[in-house]
Amino acid sequence: MKIVGYNDRYVVPVPKAEGTEYRASKLKPPFGPKHKGIAVTQDGGPGFTKDGHSVSWANWNFHVGFDIRAGPIISLASIYDLQKQRHRRVLYKGFIPELFVPYQDPTEEWYYTTYFDSGEYGFGQSMSSLQPLNDCPPNAAFIDAYYAGSDGTPVKIANAFCIFEKYAGDIMWRHTEISIPNEVITEARSDVSLVVRIVSTVGNYDYVIDWEFKPNGCIKIGVGLTGILGLKAGTYTNTDQIKEDIYGTLIADNTIGIYHDHFFTYYLDLDIDGEANSFVKSNLETVRVKDDTTPRKSYWTVVSETAKTEADAKINLGSKPSELLVVNPNKKTKQGNKIGYRLLPGPVAHPLLLNDDYPQIRAAFTNYNVWVTPYNKSEKWVGGSYVDRSRGDDTIAIWSLRDREIENKDIVLWYTMGFHHVPSQEDYPIMPTLSGGFELRPTNFFERNPVLKTKSPKPVHFPNCTSQH
Repeated sequence: MKIVGYNDRYVVPVPKAEGTEYRASKLKPPFGPKHKGIAVTQDGGPGFTKDGHSVSWANWNFHVGFDIRAGPIISLASIYDLQKQRHRRVLYKGFIPELFVPYQDPTEEWYYTTYFDSGEYGFGQSMSSLQPLNDCPPNAAFIDAYYAGSDGTPVKIANAFCIFEKYAGDIMWRHTEISIPNEVITEARSDVSLVVRIVSTVGNYDYVIDWEFKPNGCIKIGVGLTGILGLKAGTYTNTDQIKEDIYGTLIADNTIGIYHDHFFTYYLDLDIDGEANSFVKSNLETVRVKDDTTPRKSYWTVVSETAKTEADAKINLGSKPSELLVVNPNKKTKQGNKIGYRLLPGPVAHPLLLNDDYPQIRAAFTNYNVWVTPYNKSEKWVGGSYVDRSRGDDTIAIWSLRDREIENKDIVLWYTMGFHHVPSQEDYPIMPTLSGGFELRPTNFFERNPVLKTKSPKPVHFPNCTSQH
C-alpha cells in the first residue's frame, strides 16, 4: 500500500473551463433558440396495456426484461395476423450483448482505453433514471429496474424504462390516383408506433436505446449517442501548431477529442412463425442482355443462396448489394414464397485495427457485421462470459470455427452496427445526439399489406389547420 514509483511523461496546460457549463441553472444569457411547447394528448388514455413487464399494443404482444449486463431485453414478440386470426411469433429474444468502444490513441496514458461497455461495466447496471418530459414525452409510462449490489442488497433504478406511443406526423401509407378520368382518389393513413426506451450512461457517454414497434410488422431499433467526448489535454490552441499525429481533433484550446469507434452488437433470436428457420442471402446481380430485340443492355436480378453452415453466413456489409433474410422454410404464402423477415442494416463500419492487435483479438466479434449460429444457451455473450481482461478465446469468432449446420434450425442472428467517430467542435462540451439504427421488416410474412384496413385516429382541430372530408 505504498507508492513505489511515479512517472510524469510531459506537462501540458490545464484546459480552461470557459463555455463548458451545461447545467440549465448555471447558464446565462444570451440563450439559443427557444421552442414552443407541443401538446401530446390521448383523451382515451394510452393505447397500450402493461401487465407487469408484458406489453400489448395494437397488433403486438411482447415482454420487456432487464439484465444487469445487457440492459433491456425484448422477448416473446408476436404480431396478430388479421387474415389468419392469430398471433404469430417474430422475435424470441433480442438484446445488446456487447458494445465495443476502442479509442485510437496508442500512447502510454490511453492505449488501454478499449472499452467493452456490457462485459466490463454492465450496460444494465449503468442505466440512468429517465426524466419525464425530457427523456420521454408526457404520455410515457415508466418501469423500474432492480439488480443486486456488491453486498447483495437490491439496487433500484427508478424510471429505468419508458414506454410511449409516438406520432410525429409520419405517414403509414398513402396514394393519390390520378389516372382515372374525371376522378382523383387520395387515401392516406397516419403512422403511430410504440417505443420502449432506456438510457445507459457508461462513463462519459450516454446511449439512448429504442425498440420501436410498428403496426406494419416492422421492428425498428434505434441508438443515440450523446454525453461528453473522451478528452485529452494538449499544448495546442490552433491546428497550425500541430506537427505530429495527436490521435484526435483539436476541439478547444488545449483540448483534444480522441478518435474512437462504437460497435453495437445485437443478439437477435428470431423465431419466424416457429423455431426452425434459415438464413438467406439474396444477392442483386447485374445481367447483360443478350437478346437483340430490346434496346436495353442490362438489368439486375436476385440470386438467392441459403446458408448451410456458420461459415456461409459470415458477412461484411457493403461489399456487394444484397438482402439478408431469416425465413421459415417450412411455411409459405399462398403464392409460394417463404415467409420471413429481412434485416435493413444501419450505419456500416468495419474495424480498422489490425487482427493481431490485442483489443481486436478480444473484440473479434466485430470482424463481420453478420454472424449466424445455431441456438446454444451457453452462447449468450458475444465477447465471452468473462470479458474483463479476456484473451479473445471465448468469442463468437471461436465458437463459429466449429462451422455448425444452421439450415432449418433454431438460429440466432448476430448483427453489429458501428460508428467511426471523428470528433468535431460541435460535439463539445456536450455532444448533440448522433442517431442511427436498423430495421427488421416482414418479407412475405403476410399475404398482403397488414395495415390496409387500419383506420387513422379521429382528427383533432387546431386553430391554424383545416381539413376537408
